[in-house]
Amino acid sequence: MRLTILTLHLVVALAAGAFVVVLGVTGGIMAFEPELDHVLHRDLWYVTPRSTTKTLEELGAAASASQSGERVNGYLLSTSPNLAYQVLFRGRSVFVDQYTGRVIGVRASGPDFLSRVHQLHLRLLIQNKADSGKTIVKWTGVALLYLLASGLYLWWPLKRGAIRSARGTRRWWFDLHNAAGIWSVVFVGLATLTGLAIGFDDELIPVLYKVTRSAPVVMYARVPPFTVKPAGAAIGPDRAVAIARATLPSATPISVNMPPPTGVYGISARYPEDLTPGGRSRIFVDQYSGAVLLAEGSRTAPAGSRLITLNRALHTGDVLGLPSKIVMSLASFAVVLQLISGVIMWMRKP
Repeated sequence: MRLTILTLHLVVALAAGAFVVVLGVTGGIMAFEPELDHVLHRDLWYVTPRSTTKTLEELGAAASASQSGERVNGYLLSTSPNLAYQVLFRGRSVFVDQYTGRVIGVRASGPDFLSRVHQLHLRLLIQNKADSGKTIVKWTGVALLYLLASGLYLWWPLKRGAIRSARGTRRWWFDLHNAAGIWSVVFVGLATLTGLAIGFDDELIPVLYKVTRSAPVVMYARVPPFTVKPAGAAIGPDRAVAIARATLPSATPISVNMPPPTGVYGISARYPEDLTPGGRSRIFVDQYSGAVLLAEGSRTAPAGSRLITLNRALHTGDVLGLPSKIVMSLASFAVVLQLISGVIMWMRKP
């Protein structure tokens, strides 16, 4: 039995190893995706905080003037006082200093380094109707789960958790393989299981809602098909945000979608304790009457929705902030170390 498990461990590692390495490297980077974006585009992001900010309409007007009067599609509001707001147009976003109204710069919506890393992690940059990239990724997760389980079984008799052999020898790589594996197994296992939950979300999400006897409202569906009839002058984005703040008083608005003539304002918000940077609270406001058509805060979301949010926060490391992000990033890179050391051992087999 042990020989069979060892053989399968080797075969699965060699077959899925390249994909596992891709997930490990990209996962380690993605744990700090927002922070890395701020560093890589420092000239766009950082502003000097002041006592008052401009209105969204003023920021939108300044950004629109820089884009030949083009219509504003939405706004992204930063939650940190030293990070700039964004005004959204078709195919690009304009960074503006919310305190002075100064246009800082423009970034196209096309793929950059971090977005490519993100898509590589999600679906190997494969874009097709069958979503075959996502299929490969989730079954790579299944392979990784087997490698973790079989690796733990194979480790158990010797229980080696330290490196004692001479550097560079096959035994040294064996010790490194064992030590890296056992010290990271809990966190790699957590990342793998939560990743599988995301990969098989079409099958899992209905089960979660059924088990918790709850039902999704807004948070994991497309924008509800609200339509309104034009009736007088529309309220502006600042008034819509004020209504959203009053509806969910402790939640901070982080984005505003500007509606077409028969549409409604869609505003996303984030509570201080929310486990993901994007938050999971939504408010929909009639652009003419200012009536709140639907609101759902993460604090009162259905149990199934809260479990989905928790799963994603565990996977990305957002659950406890910086400490857990560091741990999950290191766990991702530990997977890469496992594959490298395993392949070297195989190549040096006696």
